[in-house]
Amino acid sequence: MNDTALARHLAATAGSLLLTLQHSGLFSAKALGKAGDRVANAFLMEALAAQRPDDAVLCEEEKDNAARLSASRVWIIDPLDGTREYGEARSDWAVHVALAVDGAPATGAVALPALGLTLTSEPGHIIPPAGAKPRMLVSRTRPAAEALAVAQALGAELVPMGSAGAKAMAVLRGEADIYLHSGGQYEWDNCAPAAVALAAGLHASRIDGTALTYNNADPYLPDLLICRKEDAGRILALL
Repeated sequence: MNDTALARHLAATAGSLLLTLQHSGLFSAKALGKAGDRVANAFLMEALAAQRPDDAVLCEEEKDNAARLSASRVWIIDPLDGTREYGEARSDWAVHVALAVDGAPATGAVALPALGLTLTSEPGHIIPPAGAKPRMLVSRTRPAAEALAVAQALGAELVPMGSAGAKAMAVLRGEADIYLHSGGQYEWDNCAPAAVALAAGLHASRIDGTALTYNNADPYLPDLLICRKEDAGRILALL
C-alpha cells in the first residue's frame, strides 16, 4: 500500500476495534475511554512497526523519542481523538493517522467510526456549497474566546462538537464552514485533519496565518484555522 492507503487502512481498522470494544458492554464511560486509548494505540504502533519499520512515530499515547527529530518521515498518531465523546457513545470522536514529511502534513486519514466514514488526503474530494449563513464549529465544553468573537463579527451560527477530527471533517462534509481553535492542541490533534483538509482544497493554518509545521521538538501546537479558502482572508484579518 502507498502511504495514503495505509493511513486509511490503519485509521479504519483502529476505528473498528474501538467500536467492538464500545459495543462489548464491559466498560463504564471513563473505563471505556481508557481501554479504547490503549487498544487503538497498541494496534497502530504494532501495525506501523510492521508496515513502515524505518519511519519514526509521534503518538499521544507513547513516550516521545527525540530520535524522531532527525527523521524525514514521521507518523503522527492520535489513536482516539475525543476520548470523552467515545466513552459517552457519541458520534463525534475520531482516529487520526498522518504522515509528516520534512515537517509538512503530507498525507493523512481521519476515521469517524461511529458514522462509518474515513476521510483521507486522496485527491478528488468535493466540498458541498456553503449555506447562506456561515457556521462555525466550536468545542462543546469550552469554546475559545477568539472563536466566539469572530463568530459574532461574522454573524456565524455556532455548531458545538467534540473531537478536533470530527470538527475538521464537518467542514469537508459541508456540515459547517469554519473550524477555529485557539484553546490548546498538540500535533497529533491536528496533523491528520490538516492533511485531509489541505488535500481537499481548504485553507488550514495557524490563527496568525502561518503554515502548520510538524515534528517539532515541542509538539504543542495550540491553534488552528480550517475554512474555505475564500473566507480565510477575512477571518485572519478579524483574528
